[in-house]
This record gives sequence, structure tokens and C-alpha cells, in this order.
Amino acid sequence: MRRESGWTQWVIRAVAIVAVLTAGALAVPLTPAQPGARVGQAAPEITGASWLNSEPLTLAGLRGRVVFVEFWTFGCVNCQNVLPQLRGWHERYGPAGLTIVGVHSPEFLWEKPRDRVAAAVRDLDIRYPVVQDNDYAIWKRFNTWAWPTAVLVDRRGVIRYTHIGEGAYAETEAMIRRLLDERG
Repeated sequence: MRRESGWTQWVIRAVAIVAVLTAGALAVPLTPAQPGARVGQAAPEITGASWLNSEPLTLAGLRGRVVFVEFWTFGCVNCQNVLPQLRGWHERYGPAGLTIVGVHSPEFLWEKPRDRVAAAVRDLDIRYPVVQDNDYAIWKRFNTWAWPTAVLVDRRGVIRYTHIGEGAYAETEAMIRRLLDERG
């Protein structure tokens, strides 16, 4: 029988501890990467359990408006880095027909409580509607797999653009303008 060195035993124990702690801390189900919402398809519904900054919304009820669905979680630095652009687009393009909907899908268990999400929305100065997606129903409908993920839906309810992560702000804004200019 082969005996492991002290260093190897320490590494094995450390990996086991991290695996146990991570499994208990993660809230989102771990699934293999899958393609996100597909451009050209009808957008799935955004209905959820708890809404902040708004009465409950539906894509059917927002028909005729361009809808920017933003999947985020308040503990994600990348999500926080996108917020200044979202705030600006909300102010600039809201009156022209853009509705931004933040879908808060928590990565960790400590991001689930409504009071923490509400405090983050307030502290981060998010003025557009936010739906809490603790059971990942919206996340799964859109086949989302990363934070932040942006999905632009045209006035007819069709997905026209997606972007994962930070950046591509000029490209995203150009698509917002294009969709606002379309009549349909």
C-alpha cells in the first residue's frame, strides 16, 4: 500500500474542504456551459416572484417597447461595472421606448434575501425594474450561464442581441438605437 507524503495529504484535505465549503456556499445550480438565449427566437417570459422598483412586468405587457434584460447579482464586480452604462441608457432611452429589466439571479446563498437585494438596489442607485430570480426560473428560460448577461428584445418580443460580460458598450448602444428606430 502506497503512503502519501505529508504535502500530498495536506493538498487532498484542502481540496476536499474547499469542495465541501463551495458546494454549501453556491446558490446557483452548476451546469455545463450551454448556449444562451438565441438571436431570432421569441424571448421567454420574465415573470418572477418578487419585484423591486416596479409592479410585476411581463414581456407580453411590454410589447411595443424595446426590452433590455440584464442578468446580474449584486456581489458580482463585473455586474457592478456594467451599472453606469445601464443607468445612462435607462435615463437616455427610457422615454424613447427602452425598458431595462434587471433579473437578479444570486450566485451565492447570501445574495438571496430580499432585504439584501433591496439594499443593493438602493445602494447601487438602480432605478429600473428588478425582479428577484432566486429559483433561477428566468435564468433557465433564457439558458443563461454567466453574470452579467445582456439580452435585447425588440418591440415584437424577438431576441435580437446578446452579450456576456462587461464591455461592448458602443456595440450594445448601437443595437439599442437601431431597435428603437425600428417600427414594428
